[in-house]
Amino acid sequence: MTDLALAAEFPAASDSQWRDAVARALKGADFDKKLLSRTDDGLVIRPLYPKADGSVTARATPGPWRIVQRADIPDLALAREQALEDLEGGASGLALVLAGARGARGFGLAIENVADLDRALDGVRLDLIATRIETAPWGGRAVAALVAALVERRGYDRAGLAIDFGLDPIGDFSVRGQAAAPFETMFSRIHEVAATLRSRGYAAARFIRCDARWIHEAGASEAQELAYALAAGVAYLRALDARGTSLDEARGMLSFLLVADADEFLTIAKLRAMRKLWARVESACGLAPRPIQLDAETAWRMVAKRDPHTNMLRATIAAFSAGVGGADSVLILPHTIALGAPDAFARRVARNAQLILQEESNLAKVADPAAGAGGFEALTDALCEKAWSLFQDIERDGGVTRALTDGKMQARVAATREARDKSIATRRTPITGVSEFPNLTETAVATLAVTPPAERPQRRERLPGARLDFSGMIAQFADGLSRGAMSAPPQQDERCEPLPSHRLAEAYEALRDRSDAALAATGRRPRVFLANLGALASFTARASFAKNFFEAGGVETVGNDGFSEGDGTDLVAMTDAFKQSGAAIACICGADDSYQREAADAALALGASGAAAVYLAGRPGDLEPALRAAGVGDFIYAGCEATRRLAEAQEHALGGDHGDHAGRGGG
Repeated sequence: MTDLALAAEFPAASDSQWRDAVARALKGADFDKKLLSRTDDGLVIRPLYPKADGSVTARATPGPWRIVQRADIPDLALAREQALEDLEGGASGLALVLAGARGARGFGLAIENVADLDRALDGVRLDLIATRIETAPWGGRAVAALVAALVERRGYDRAGLAIDFGLDPIGDFSVRGQAAAPFETMFSRIHEVAATLRSRGYAAARFIRCDARWIHEAGASEAQELAYALAAGVAYLRALDARGTSLDEARGMLSFLLVADADEFLTIAKLRAMRKLWARVESACGLAPRPIQLDAETAWRMVAKRDPHTNMLRATIAAFSAGVGGADSVLILPHTIALGAPDAFARRVARNAQLILQEESNLAKVADPAAGAGGFEALTDALCEKAWSLFQDIERDGGVTRALTDGKMQARVAATREARDKSIATRRTPITGVSEFPNLTETAVATLAVTPPAERPQRRERLPGARLDFSGMIAQFADGLSRGAMSAPPQQDERCEPLPSHRLAEAYEALRDRSDAALAATGRRPRVFLANLGALASFTARASFAKNFFEAGGVETVGNDGFSEGDGTDLVAMTDAFKQSGAAIACICGADDSYQREAADAALALGASGAAAVYLAGRPGDLEPALRAAGVGDFIYAGCEATRRLAEAQEHALGGDHGDHAGRGGG
């Protein structure tokens, strides 16, 4: 700030002065390699930015964003109890996640008729909260009719209902991989739903959702997620316009749902970019831009099963970023959701994290806090440029449905996912509690003992639901019709490769699962003995690295205080300790000078003592030929392909035990 009295006493530093100071601190190291980072889209993030002139990109309604909680379990009485507890505890919105929805994660509300829906929402005032509906693919039209029937039963004033009906045939196609009807027919149906509900007085509702969660879950970058949301939104605008709805009215029927993850800068910039990009679309349509309904949900792909409490940290950063970025509502996935149905504690943590951000941190009291900040403005503009270019590529491909059908969109996302997976596999992209700082003795967290719902049968009976007009569907549901009585929509030949569901931690979780299975079957995990060379101070750094490395793959480390003898290592004592450890493999840890003098002899001694495999912590450099000749099978170091080495280490550790020491305890 230029008006600080103390700062005024000092001359302003120039960029060149700062760079000179940095160059001295780097001592010849490359500036770009040390201080620049790049996103999955290849965008450069610099260490320092000047102040920027930025316009405010804020939500339409000033004040706090809505805190949304999920209603998502088959037991309707318990779902009602949870919903009421959440709303009484500070939530201002509910996401009704029905069985079969991708976001249900194997659970979901078991709603068949309006009585079920009324029971699940007994005591819930839909006229006082925001409601978001999530259904199984191709179920949106019927569920929208169910909700409308409930609204009629309760006699609400429809004009003020903040309901997001969430129709999204493009998203349904992307996750199911097959269309329920020709796209023109599907677009006609969502137009009918939107037009009917609007004519019935749902003035504040949104009917069609541009849901980018599934492409993010498949591995998309930030710009790819934005481009997909833009392309879906434009496709829906075209469909509504072609069926007689003005563009001005059509845009008010749409909502956008993006993902917030633990990258604070990128999440804030992404949400700000979404508003700017859609404003550009509106301008191209001849419309004066208006704020969109932009909702956020924390990322499924960042949720880990291991050390699940670390999910709280990631979710809090994501919710902070979504709020600062201008989301109209934020939903935090509870930290145990990958392990089962979240209990009351997990739901309370998810809810209270946002309450603290709003009420104690006062985040919602500033409209667009990132406006004018050089780093955020630069990243927002760069994301806008990249996403717009990708959006144009999708349009050149024939639009979003054609890009999905041809597989071009999936191929772009897969390439991004593969590059990210490689970075995770080499631990260059760390996952706290999983690939970094793993805890092999973590205790299990509580989840609810809830039975997943049975798959709802798709029956073709006398009521052809696919051919009923929407008003007729509302009337039928109001009279007690069950969804099972509606005929299932016929499957079409239009197909695509479904977008996969992928979590970042899965490769390491698979290794940990195998370790757990070994523990259950044999009473112990695969083990590695740390063969520490020299004095404690010389091997501690690499021994700590090795422990972190191996335990990320479920390989228990057997540590020690070393086997120092004079200026060297007592190899006899070391091999005796190895034999007593119960480990089948060993990892040599020490300083570079110790490796020069003793690593080859240590490898020979360990091999002679029955080690099924010998590793060395650190890059071998010129010593590699001699070390391999002495029996070192592989090397572990920052940037190596950790998941491959860990899988091989498990193989050796589980299959390489020898009778003289395999059954003994140790370490």
